[in-house]
Amino acid sequence: MNSLLLDTHAFIWFLENDSHLPVATRQYIESADTVFVSIASLWEIAIKLSIGKIALQSAYETIEAGLDNAGLTLLQISFADTLLVRHLPLHHRDPFDRIIVAQAINHALILVSRDLNLDTYQIQRLWI
Repeated sequence: MNSLLLDTHAFIWFLENDSHLPVATRQYIESADTVFVSIASLWEIAIKLSIGKIALQSAYETIEAGLDNAGLTLLQISFADTLLVRHLPLHHRDPFDRIIVAQAINHALILVSRDLNLDTYQIQRLWI
């Protein structure tokens, strides 16, 4: 049984059928038992949209329906996740990535991300 957590870019590319997401990675996501998206990713997307750093093909307001339609599960941030963030080495300073790493560790999830810097943490990262 495999349970995945999508990094923010992987989530966007999955929802938008973007070619930046490798076909093999997409197929792995589609065949997974459970696929999570962190609430931190939605927060990151909202911030980056508001400052013009990213653009989406569809309106941000459609993301919740997109999650449901794709069979993705929203993962809330727990107190345990924040405790772990306090103790993670500072290999990565991005606060969104750090909380997503903490969630992957605490929930024993495979993190789908192309970010090689995440390999410095005790997680299993997938990008094929």
